[in-house]
Amino acid sequence: MTTLRLGDTAPDFTQESTAGPIHFHEWAGGSWVVLFSHPADFTPVCTTELGKTAALASEFANRGVKPIAVSVDPVDSHQKWVHDINDTQGTTVNFPILADADRKVADLYDMIHPNASTTVTVRSVFIIDPQKRIRTTFTYPASTGRNFDEILRVIDSLQLTDSHKVATPANWKDGDDVIIVPSLQDPAEIAQRFPKGFNAVRPYLRITPQPNK
Repeated sequence: MTTLRLGDTAPDFTQESTAGPIHFHEWAGGSWVVLFSHPADFTPVCTTELGKTAALASEFANRGVKPIAVSVDPVDSHQKWVHDINDTQGTTVNFPILADADRKVADLYDMIHPNASTTVTVRSVFIIDPQKRIRTTFTYPASTGRNFDEILRVIDSLQLTDSHKVATPANWKDGDDVIIVPSLQDPAEIAQRFPKGFNAVRPYLRITPQPNK
């Protein structure tokens, strides 16, 4: 069984999709990627999730993120289902849906959990950075739709903390105060990086305004 951990390289693959064959790493290019699985086509929760992903197209694009969905259903089923999604969710599906009938992707990413189901994928989410590293994973049961606000929030945090020596606190949202990482101790560098200053609640807990705002 494949075990993927944070920091691992996201496995490459070639698979059919609603947009034609996808060579995953080539398709991803220099973008961030949200790869997410759904249990089956023509199911209610999945219909709302793919509709929500389509509705958030501009939010993903603004962050340099490409979404891509996957299930074990074939391409023709996906294509028929897309019409239902567009009709019921009032949107246009504008991202590929992988047709993983041979379970190639599901096996590579350990998306089938036998104690939940031996035949369909769980609701897995992989946030993958431009270096093809897995940065965040979520797993939801079939009965629970994903929180896409949280997916976007995590992407915002990852992109911010990759560029600045900060971490984001509980329930942080883009624009909120952040935490200076404990490893940064040089006063001159702190002053240069955080000209708005900071509040040292404790020596290890230094709160500062978000530096890119």
